[in-house]
Amino acid sequence: MASVAEWVEGARIRTLPNAIAPVIAGSGAALGTSGFDLPLALLALAVSLLLITGVNFANDYSDGIRGTDEERTGPQRLVGSGAANPRSVLAAALACFALAAIAGLAVLYLSGHWWLLLLGAVSIAGAWFYTGGKHPYGYAGLGELAVFCFFGPAAVLGTMYVQADTVNGSGIGAAVAMGSFSSAVLVANNLRDIPTDTASGKRTLAVLLGDRDTRTLYALLTLLPFLISTLTALRILPALLGFLALPLVVTPLRTVLGGRTGLSLLPVLRDTGLAMLLWAVTTAIGFAVA
Repeated sequence: MASVAEWVEGARIRTLPNAIAPVIAGSGAALGTSGFDLPLALLALAVSLLLITGVNFANDYSDGIRGTDEERTGPQRLVGSGAANPRSVLAAALACFALAAIAGLAVLYLSGHWWLLLLGAVSIAGAWFYTGGKHPYGYAGLGELAVFCFFGPAAVLGTMYVQADTVNGSGIGAAVAMGSFSSAVLVANNLRDIPTDTASGKRTLAVLLGDRDTRTLYALLTLLPFLISTLTALRILPALLGFLALPLVVTPLRTVLGGRTGLSLLPVLRDTGLAMLLWAVTTAIGFAVA
């Protein structure tokens, strides 16, 4: 049986900023319209955290039973390493999805926006079919696009809308920034795994683009949020607070553009996630101040 530490590792807690930051950004945008609602914000955060934990366990299960995690350069996986029974990991994923659905229903009940039930269903389906099913889209180079959509527009604008009953340009900008940061994290992860993914037949976007272009894509995605900060500041000057996150991307950019490979890319995932979290917090503060 896997230990508690191995289960925590399997949950991939390093990815949690990807779930937290969009809710903060969306709540900040709602606050900018005087529509902030703390209970709804907390429930949206619960949905986001449960979904990302569920997708992490689902990926562990699906990749593990396919054998694509048997040889990897990153942290060990529960199924791929043999630390946990595949059925146990699958049960953990389904439990997270079920709890996310319950929290989501609470959001819809309190906000009255029942049409967002469709968004919730699509989000859970997207979480599963990323690496699950006969034709996972994560194996066809579409992972980054999905991450952009789910952790950008869906998470940020969904969080804003259930609280403020509206979306605006600031929210859309924050959504693009969050999607860009989240995609950058996945790009860095897949850049590290190009050799093993190629060998196992997993055609991620990084495998399709190749090493050099993947590094360029990471740089563009990481810097885009700061362009958004600049454009947003034309109307909301305190949005420039988002630049406080810029120093956090300097080292990851040097690492990626410097050609580092393998385990040396692991800190890039962490630092990019932290930059995303800081950008979301400081930008939300900017919205509040404005």
